[in-house]
Amino acid sequence: MNRLEAFRTIAAQASRGELVFPTNVNASIKLQKALSDPNGHLETAAKLVMAEPLLSARTVAIANSAAYNRSGGEINNVRAAVMRLGFKTLGAITTAVIVRQLGRNISDSEMRVKAAQLWEHTANVAALSYILAKKMTRLDPETAMFAGIVHDVGGFYLLSRTDEFPGLLDGGTEDWAEYGEKIIGRAVLRKLGIPDPVMTAIESLWHGIRVLPPETLGDILLLAKELSPVPSPFQKSAEQGGLGHETIVDEFIGDVSLHELLDESGEEIRSLTSALLV
Repeated sequence: MNRLEAFRTIAAQASRGELVFPTNVNASIKLQKALSDPNGHLETAAKLVMAEPLLSARTVAIANSAAYNRSGGEINNVRAAVMRLGFKTLGAITTAVIVRQLGRNISDSEMRVKAAQLWEHTANVAALSYILAKKMTRLDPETAMFAGIVHDVGGFYLLSRTDEFPGLLDGGTEDWAEYGEKIIGRAVLRKLGIPDPVMTAIESLWHGIRVLPPETLGDILLLAKELSPVPSPFQKSAEQGGLGHETIVDEFIGDVSLHELLDESGEEIRSLTSALLV
């Protein structure tokens, strides 16, 4: 099977809802559903999180990040971290674990490198989205961070299938843009139960034009992707893509440059990115 046929096969499976996930991802999806119960309690959530070491570590790290630790008091246990963060942030962290797990079982070393780069890009986009929404709009920063976490989940899914389809990503990004980004991306987002407003924002990445100052969640994601110091391995060339990080930061929002805004929020962005990368 050649590369194009492989793309078409995976896309066709995805459009039928036939998604192949590693066992650990399926277990995390069940946990995500349990945590999304509107009648759930934080104490129950804390017990569920404590049963998952990776989720526990990430929850404590994010609770202690500059973005969430406004009092300066460091937390060293899961229960306190869950109480500080609440269900909405906890749901985003659980989804981050699911997304990251998609790239952990890849055997091909080159594809593992791509998965690691994609996660680093994702963590930066999520942290930047949180700060941009918080500082530049009236949009919910938690939703913006969540959108950043899942915005490239189709790419992670595709990487997770490369052991089954060797050579799938040997070419450029054209086949990904045609078959993967939309068909596969939408299917995986639906499987994860991503809310419609977030789906709409992510779809705007596929055909949207960045607006300054950002007005919508889609605008936030577009700007965060361009500002990310780590590009996605699926990203188009500079000529095909945006203006580039150095050019964008010189733009002004009213009397304040993006450079100033990012500089004053640097510690929050760095600590939140690092916490997501745990």
